[in-house]
Amino acid sequence: FLCLKNIRTFLSTCYEKFGLKRSELFEAFDLFDVQDFGKVICTLSALSWTPIAQNKGIMPFPTEEDSVGDEDIYSGLSDQIDDTVEEDEDLYDCVENEEAEGDEIYEDLMRSEPVPMPPKMTEYDKRCCCLREIQQTEEKYTDTLGSIQQHFMKPLQRFLKPQDIEIIFINIEDLLLVHTHFLKEMKEALASPSAPTLYQVFIKYKERFLVYGRYCSQVESASKHLDRVATAREDVQMKLEECSQRANNGRFTLRDLLMVPMQRVLKYHLLLQELVKHTQDTMEKENLRLALDAMRDLAQCVNEVKRDNETLRQITNFQLSIENLDQSLAHYGRPKIDGELKITSVERRSKMDRYAFLLDKALLICKRRGDSYDLKDFVNLHSFQVRDDSSGERDNKKWTHMFLLIEDQGAQGYELFFKTRELKKKWMEQFEMAISNIYPENATANGHDFQMFSFEDTTSCKACQMLLRGTFYQGYRCQRCRAPAHKECLGRVPPCGRHGQDFAGTMKKDKTHRRAQDKKRNELGLPKMEVCQEYYGLPPPPGAIGPFLRLSPGDIVELTKAEAEQNWWEGRNTSTNEVGWFPCNRVKPYVHGPPQDLSVHLWYAGPMERAGAESILTNRSDGTFLVRQRVKDAAEFAISIKYNVEVKHIKIMTGEGLYRITEKKAFRGLTELVEFYQQNSLKDCFKSLDTTLQFPFKEPERRAISKPPAGSTKYFGTAKARYDFCARDRSELSLKEGDIIKILNKKGQQGWWRGEIYGRVGWFPSNYVEEDYSEYC
Repeated sequence: FLCLKNIRTFLSTCYEKFGLKRSELFEAFDLFDVQDFGKVICTLSALSWTPIAQNKGIMPFPTEEDSVGDEDIYSGLSDQIDDTVEEDEDLYDCVENEEAEGDEIYEDLMRSEPVPMPPKMTEYDKRCCCLREIQQTEEKYTDTLGSIQQHFMKPLQRFLKPQDIEIIFINIEDLLLVHTHFLKEMKEALASPSAPTLYQVFIKYKERFLVYGRYCSQVESASKHLDRVATAREDVQMKLEECSQRANNGRFTLRDLLMVPMQRVLKYHLLLQELVKHTQDTMEKENLRLALDAMRDLAQCVNEVKRDNETLRQITNFQLSIENLDQSLAHYGRPKIDGELKITSVERRSKMDRYAFLLDKALLICKRRGDSYDLKDFVNLHSFQVRDDSSGERDNKKWTHMFLLIEDQGAQGYELFFKTRELKKKWMEQFEMAISNIYPENATANGHDFQMFSFEDTTSCKACQMLLRGTFYQGYRCQRCRAPAHKECLGRVPPCGRHGQDFAGTMKKDKTHRRAQDKKRNELGLPKMEVCQEYYGLPPPPGAIGPFLRLSPGDIVELTKAEAEQNWWEGRNTSTNEVGWFPCNRVKPYVHGPPQDLSVHLWYAGPMERAGAESILTNRSDGTFLVRQRVKDAAEFAISIKYNVEVKHIKIMTGEGLYRITEKKAFRGLTELVEFYQQNSLKDCFKSLDTTLQFPFKEPERRAISKPPAGSTKYFGTAKARYDFCARDRSELSLKEGDIIKILNKKGQQGWWRGEIYGRVGWFPSNYVEEDYSEYC
């Protein structure tokens, strides 16, 4: 939808601004469906010869020397594009950092005269510099807000209408008032030696700073409105130049200064981060960490308000383009995916060409009519489930890739057909995400009844005390006790209707309690099953019996509730420690196999102490490893590996017939564990151990330097997840506390980084992680 909208905007600009003839323009679908890419090139060629392009120094094409190919150069592109686009490729990835210009203005405004520094700075000296920077930049920023009000807003009130003033200056007066008080209290805190109460000031003002949500979401529109007014009226343009001259000798325009507040509110956590780094006192460091978390949470919340306002604009575009739609789409959550498909229904068995919009709670099935859409069916997803059907699929034939959308009562249903298997997979994933948003895991935990909810006022999660982010459907609310929570925190909210203890500290898992529960389960001797067919929540468990349990072939499931005549069982996946419901036909009885004969493997060393392993590996190449049985406990094993001239030792934990070196991933056998880490770096578990298990110690010595696997993704460091995070759509990355994420990109949306974990790539909130984690699991 948005792609077509952008293409049409481009075409209208070519006609209206660049003077191209209608006959020189391609049709929107020539590019969108790659139906006639030759025509697209012709339009771009005509554009390159226009006077505007020529004046910009753009090289026109084709020149007389160029040879123009025939139409068949572009033939088949529409077929190839369906097969060659990578599944998770971000076609609109960041081209340049749009905040860079505003950041430069901010840095220029905040720049101080250089202060003489001692030749060798102590940590105390560095801490004093941090405190001085926090105060000085706050003073300059508050002065900047005052200057915007005094030298621009007030003089322009005689030239502009009240509504223009409100659009351009938004709530700048509210910001000035808040920061005047904030600066006063900050100075009082900094007057004391080492400023022990500074952290309290930041925590106190966290909620008052939420006024930035409105400002940051409207500042782009404010700048555009200012440009339109100044272009239309010469007297306003002259007045703006006069105001700029009085305010700062003409160095910064009003447009420049309007970008500064957004930069400032997103800098507080960076300033505090530096202060924490140079604080030695343990108590002060912990207190400042609380302030740092508060400002990180604030930055994320402000960014999400801005992002949600953009999402609402997108929803409004949908709304205006769909005819016969008599209800607000914003009531049905965030858009997930939209596109062409073919559909059959119970009433009509022949395939119909349709265009569908999927939101969190609804599917809109439309018929396209030029630039608009005619609504044919509105499907409320609360009463539907998705079921895969690959029986009729043929790779070489389009529109054979199908899944079913079935009503719980079976009275209504649809067959959805897609052009390629990859498109079908994307749509199924988004349906799965939408249904998991409606019926989240742990929705009924501790007696609650959580449902998606839009909070009018600023609200904090009952479990983690962090803000619920955004402007609509920010989280979940219990229908009974009205407790608010993030999706990822539903299982941690205190029991419904009771006044539980303060759960702010429940971010950290109680591993001791979990181990005790595991031991209790083992003592009960509950039956175990082996997964024979994968299950990822489709179809979902019926009604509201509980969350689904993800299953992969080979996983061992410990049953907690199971009756022979029932189709749905509850159990615990011992590989992930998750508990939930699954169809009973996905598992079979687990049978213990005979013990593995490890002596056949070139990496197995038998019973051996650490010293023995070190003597074997010391003179071997990096990456050489062995697996040894621990002498003190014959049931325990360890990996010893040569890396960076040292021999490292990794304990292999065993229990419930599983082997693991980290809590996150378990294996049914020692061989499977070794084979996995021969292909995957140990850095996912241990920050400083960036290597695979390369050379079994019984192999002849190799001196060649091993090369990284072909096609491996370049990344820029790692980060450790501090909290759980639940993805809202397939572009985001779900995290569990303790996960190690490879950072791929920090230059996307404000407050979001792109990363990779367990082969999955997506965006995650940067304030949920701690960068450069370097501690062994």
